[in-house]
Amino acid sequence: MKALASKDSFGAKSTLDVDGTSYEIFRLDAVTGEGLDVAGLPFSLKVLLENLLRTEDGADITADDIKALAGWDETAEPDKEIQFTPARVIMQDFTGVPCVVDLATMREAMADLGGDPSKINPLAPAEMVIDHSVIADVFGSPEAFGRNVEIEYERNRERYQFLRWGQGAFDDFKVVPPGTGIVHQVNIEHLARTVFTREVEGTLQAYPDTCVGTDSHTTMVNGIGVVGWGVGGIEAEAAMLGQPVSMLIPRVVGFKLSGDLPEGSTATDLVLTITEMLRKHGVVGKFVEFYGPGVSALPLANRATIGNMSPEFGSTIAVFPIDEETTKYLELTGRSPEQLALVEAYAKAQGLWHDPQAEPRFSEKLELDLATVVPSIAGPKRPQDRIQVTDAKQSFRASLKDYVAGEEEDGYDESVAETFPASDPATSNGHGTSAPPSNHLSAAAKDGGRPSSPVDVTLEDGTKFTLDHGAVTIAAITSCTNTSNPSVMIGAGLLAKKAVEKGLQRKPWVKTTLAPGSKVVSDYYEKSGLTPYLDKLGFNLVGYGCTTCIGNSGPLIPEVSAAVNEKDLSVVSVLSGNRNFEGRINPDIKMNYLASPPLVVAYALAGSMDVDLFTDPLGQDQDGNDVFLKDVWPSPSEVEETIAQAINSEMFGDSYQDVFAGDEQWQSLPTPEGKTFAWDPESTYVRKPPYFDGMPDTPEPVSDIAGARVLLKLGDSVTTDHISPAGAIKKDSPAGRYLAEHGVENRDFNSYGSRRGNHEVMIRGTFANIRLRNQLAAGTEGGVTRDFTNGGEVTSVFEASENYIAAGIPLVVLSGKEYGSGSSRDWAAKGTSLLGVKAVIAESYERIHRSNLIGMGVIPLQYPAGESAESLGLTGEEEFSITGITELNEGRTPKTVKVKAGDVEFDAVVRIDTPGEANYYRNGGIMQYVLRNLRKA
Repeated sequence: MKALASKDSFGAKSTLDVDGTSYEIFRLDAVTGEGLDVAGLPFSLKVLLENLLRTEDGADITADDIKALAGWDETAEPDKEIQFTPARVIMQDFTGVPCVVDLATMREAMADLGGDPSKINPLAPAEMVIDHSVIADVFGSPEAFGRNVEIEYERNRERYQFLRWGQGAFDDFKVVPPGTGIVHQVNIEHLARTVFTREVEGTLQAYPDTCVGTDSHTTMVNGIGVVGWGVGGIEAEAAMLGQPVSMLIPRVVGFKLSGDLPEGSTATDLVLTITEMLRKHGVVGKFVEFYGPGVSALPLANRATIGNMSPEFGSTIAVFPIDEETTKYLELTGRSPEQLALVEAYAKAQGLWHDPQAEPRFSEKLELDLATVVPSIAGPKRPQDRIQVTDAKQSFRASLKDYVAGEEEDGYDESVAETFPASDPATSNGHGTSAPPSNHLSAAAKDGGRPSSPVDVTLEDGTKFTLDHGAVTIAAITSCTNTSNPSVMIGAGLLAKKAVEKGLQRKPWVKTTLAPGSKVVSDYYEKSGLTPYLDKLGFNLVGYGCTTCIGNSGPLIPEVSAAVNEKDLSVVSVLSGNRNFEGRINPDIKMNYLASPPLVVAYALAGSMDVDLFTDPLGQDQDGNDVFLKDVWPSPSEVEETIAQAINSEMFGDSYQDVFAGDEQWQSLPTPEGKTFAWDPESTYVRKPPYFDGMPDTPEPVSDIAGARVLLKLGDSVTTDHISPAGAIKKDSPAGRYLAEHGVENRDFNSYGSRRGNHEVMIRGTFANIRLRNQLAAGTEGGVTRDFTNGGEVTSVFEASENYIAAGIPLVVLSGKEYGSGSSRDWAAKGTSLLGVKAVIAESYERIHRSNLIGMGVIPLQYPAGESAESLGLTGEEEFSITGITELNEGRTPKTVKVKAGDVEFDAVVRIDTPGEANYYRNGGIMQYVLRNLRKA
């Protein structure tokens, strides 16, 4: 970590005095010269420029790099590499546990290479928030929170002990214990500084707070003027160990905001509108920056909501500049007066303070009048598929035909399906060919009407009802996107109050959960008197954590689950989250919709997606009169008055007073000691991974690929959830069988996310999503493929991989557009590598996963422009050879390599985009590269 510049080519080093304290800063206005225009740069690039000025060393970061950024040509395609040194690293436990496992393993590998194990230690602050492990097993009762926390500790005791060891073994590594909040809300409310201070060799420096995080939604911190984004765990480890992030100076998309949100529209509606616009525009790999007069009118919580959804647009960041709203929020959340004064003084001195009238130079521009935003939801399987609430009923009916298919479908192999039946009948989809049909599609559905397959259900308490397609079986107020935003959270509470006062109840088949992003939410619900009304509708507190949005929804009501599976019903979840990918939320649910917290409550009352919330009643009042959404929807003034009365800075101070201490359960956990970890060979949670086994001191030359076979042939929009699911582990899956063989009861399987410290589970879980459709095994769903070492028979991906590895046959994955979209899930790349995959060939990639593949020694290739597996006639049954990779051994990165697949030949584009990435690939991965560099240092 370059904490102190050894060069200062522009004489930028200066002093800033704030209320009697002097800070060393590196002034941006010192960078002058012909063709250099620092004042006209976007906010985000100014932050990167300061980073280069402060870390200039004449070697990795030079005066020419600084000039290239200061003289940025907004019209040019990115081609200049820079080295970005983040101020800190932030993690959540699903992605953070494997990081600590890797660091522990690297210590041992360093000793094996004859180096100093203590060099494996964070050089910048690294903070982890445990928020992804709580599951909503218990709901709808006052005991839900306490019981879920107890179960969480029972399930995760071993992982938590390991993290407590890490907190003691590594310097500058802190853990926020379970039950505190969601990582991104804790980040904006407490951990983020906006302007960072650190003593460097006796001098107090001030500079922009920047970060990388092991969760793609790290971008939520963009809302308070912090440039930060999600990276894979392996990149985060490298950043912790002092390795700058290699990147190209990006294109920056300016997004101008004007006007105000109209009554009835929420921050969620706004962010779904922006998501649709930016995904349609195309911003993968770009920075998005908001500017214009509408920024000043946008509350910071709304800015954070927008920043959070940056991965859903595909952009690297979605940042807002610093202004008075930023400092007001910092004050509200309990930051010190000294910090507030520093943020304002520093931002103004460096030209980072927002000017509503300024028009920075941008590569591309979009504009939105906030007054045009209308109530919206998104679904049923992608966050960018926005639907106006007025059209939701018809949209649901149109989508339902994709889930309840006709009797005959081309490409459906009956013999294969008998062994590996599909559970999600979809006629056409982004992940493969046709899936097997359901047998209850009505004639009306074939003509564009609504299929019906009602089933009568009786609950344990005697409640009877009829369940059909479209029933809302989960209504969850969950996820960092919205639970950090008081306007929508208070809105949900007020809607619940009005509904209860009119005698409405949630429908009995709906599992209702409330998982706030921090304890502050519970505090302001209590102070405003809204908690009893949410409880009355079943929205009892289930935990402080990610829960439903990450797939920790817990089981459906048992009788509902049985009915859904008996009739193969296409039921629905409605959640205030940011992800609704197939197979993510709950294995029983096929259709998932994102909505604001007030709309989540409304759909719990309505009980079905097959309703029009604007014309159909939610239910009846005590006198039998219909109650409509308009009758219970709170006005903006009601929301604002409640927020003003219920929220104060003392709440934040109290909640975060001793945030790293934890409760009695956390403090009473026995903590292992020592600088190296004592691995338990019987552990099914934490095991030493094989990444460094037999690693030589110097890298072996990279080689071309010959005699490869295709492990999977996939379609478009394959997400990291499809590649490495985070949710439940099925009993009959390879991972489930592994756990059973190691004495783990089915009830204790926990989730893939919680088992990420065990490579044996995770390799078996790679490509194991129950909704994955592999075109190589047409008519199937889940983690299956054809094994050409065994006559092409259909078997699990893991078992086929074992046979290929035993036979010495390298593997290739073929895919379509947007491969690896979604979460910054390093296990999607780790698992791919450990399965023996040497190359992925796709039409396009999402940024983080492409980078992660290189970080694990897998080469990402791209079809020629306009070509695809289909246009080239590839079936996946061919034998592949890839030549030209060896150019990397000569210090060059080839633009293309030659791919021969059977009789087909084409030039694939090499997606190793920077010299830094080339170094990682030559070393077999980023961890190996960093380890060798530290060994020599």
